[in-house]
Amino acid sequence: MKKSCYIYLVVILLTGTFSCKRDFLELKPLDQYDFDAVWNGSDASLIQTFINNIYLGLPEGFKGDRMLASFVDESMLVFNYSTSSVNLSLISPSAYYGFDGNGNSCGDYVWENAYKNIRACNLFFDNIDNAKSVSAEQKDLLKGEVHFLRAYLYQMLVSMYGGVPIITKSYALNEDYAVARNTYDECIQFITGECDEAAAALPLVAAEKGRATKGAALALKSRVLLYAASDLHNADASWAPGYAHPELVGYVGGNRSARWQAAKDAAKAVMDLGIYALYKAEPQPGDSIPQNYADIFLLKETSEDIFVKFFLKKNGINNIARYDAPNGFHCYGGNTPVGQLVDDYEMKDGSQFSWSDPEKAAHPYENREPRFYASILYDGAYLRPRPVDIQASDPLGVVQTGRFEKWNSTTNKIEIIPGLDTRQSPIEDWNGTYTGYYLMKFMDRAVQGQFDWQENPWRFIRYTEILLNYAEACLGLGQEEEARTYINMIRKRAGLPGVTQSGQALVDRYRHERRIELAYEGHRFFDVRRWMIGEKAYTNVQGIDILYKLNPDKVTTTPTYKVIPSVIERAWKPSFYFLPIKLDEMNKNAKLIQNPLY
Repeated sequence: MKKSCYIYLVVILLTGTFSCKRDFLELKPLDQYDFDAVWNGSDASLIQTFINNIYLGLPEGFKGDRMLASFVDESMLVFNYSTSSVNLSLISPSAYYGFDGNGNSCGDYVWENAYKNIRACNLFFDNIDNAKSVSAEQKDLLKGEVHFLRAYLYQMLVSMYGGVPIITKSYALNEDYAVARNTYDECIQFITGECDEAAAALPLVAAEKGRATKGAALALKSRVLLYAASDLHNADASWAPGYAHPELVGYVGGNRSARWQAAKDAAKAVMDLGIYALYKAEPQPGDSIPQNYADIFLLKETSEDIFVKFFLKKNGINNIARYDAPNGFHCYGGNTPVGQLVDDYEMKDGSQFSWSDPEKAAHPYENREPRFYASILYDGAYLRPRPVDIQASDPLGVVQTGRFEKWNSTTNKIEIIPGLDTRQSPIEDWNGTYTGYYLMKFMDRAVQGQFDWQENPWRFIRYTEILLNYAEACLGLGQEEEARTYINMIRKRAGLPGVTQSGQALVDRYRHERRIELAYEGHRFFDVRRWMIGEKAYTNVQGIDILYKLNPDKVTTTPTYKVIPSVIERAWKPSFYFLPIKLDEMNKNAKLIQNPLY
């Protein structure tokens, strides 16, 4: 009887539901956008939300667990995720290793993910003119944003793959999807054209922070033209003998000086806007220059910001503290600086650091240039107070990547005690650094990464890059005095003496300055390739072994340092100048031509 009553009650409830909500089968899906609602509806915010999702497809360094720095000679990813295979130049059309996977910024560069967002751009252009929810003026502004986004996405693709198919429409089902690759030259023309259209439509200052502006479009054009003038794209694919299609990976003929001039003019156009400036370009007495540099990446806004992505702590997206702070703070210690990068930071007087210098080698972390202290966590550096459960072991919050000799009076022997942030840490031993260093750049000391997220923005483009672009273009044109002027503006802000070299020595100093100033900001991966210095960059990762040796008093210790020449192997093959097109994409599109040496 109870069973029959229960069934009867359910029937009544279901009947009531059907009678009251007859349209429940017509509910719209919640996991995708509704075409009519966006393009034919009356809510203009839906179109803006559609565009917002394209912004999310741009790679930024705070997304996920691996940074582009760990695919080049800046960083080593502690938990690997196949980055070691990539850094041995083993990537192939059927094995992308660490570049594969969603939820990390490196995956955003990959062919299928970039084209997914390009398709969204094309959908926008196919439908925006008929949209009734926005005015003509609003349409022009939105078009400017999407021209910029499409340019950014294609710039990513061309930097990774060389010439790619230029697709400007959204394909429907059952169309012919076979499209040939455009030449590198055609791609650069298309991207710069998109930047010009965006710049013409966009305001100097966006109504909402984080959106594209005129300055962002012109700055992106500066980057594109600088890359285009660089060695890799003007070498006629000489690094890949016999490749039948050099036009896909660079220029074939033409005037390289004109390309350098175009790059210089593009950077100058940004400078001439007059709305950007180096942050604290003139250090004042009493300033902490390391803090000045750190603040460029920690403050919500600075005078350098050209194109920026903002974060809210409640969204839990900016995971830099959790993923990259040391394991002895209950964090993951992920993208750790390699020894070569650490050693490249100069002394505060502008001289080169060297382990061959006994005085410098005895105190390797003293008297280094200011950006070193804002960028690198080394043994003895202060980060923040340890979590409560660890404070008894280290009340000060000082990084411990060394080992300590301690006298055991019971056994009358020396014991070796591992530091809290080593791979033998008594706190957590699975996330410790292999190189002896951790990342400090971007790190907010006020945020306990074990529990919380940061809110500092990611700078896609900042003004310092534009000044460096301008200096490099000047070098390409042989205008050394002007190049030195802009290089030294950046060095002055960093509290360093100016460079005085000429010729190749000046080029080398410029490249060094760019390596240090823009470390971990997503530039080095491309700089190594466009300068064609892969064989110098992809060498075995160096680290440091630190032992605090017990003094005769059996109480105090003295640190000793030993360079580890090979923490992990790396190797360079010229094929890695570009990513290969995946085998799956080649099989789907018979018109595609594979990149050289794959």
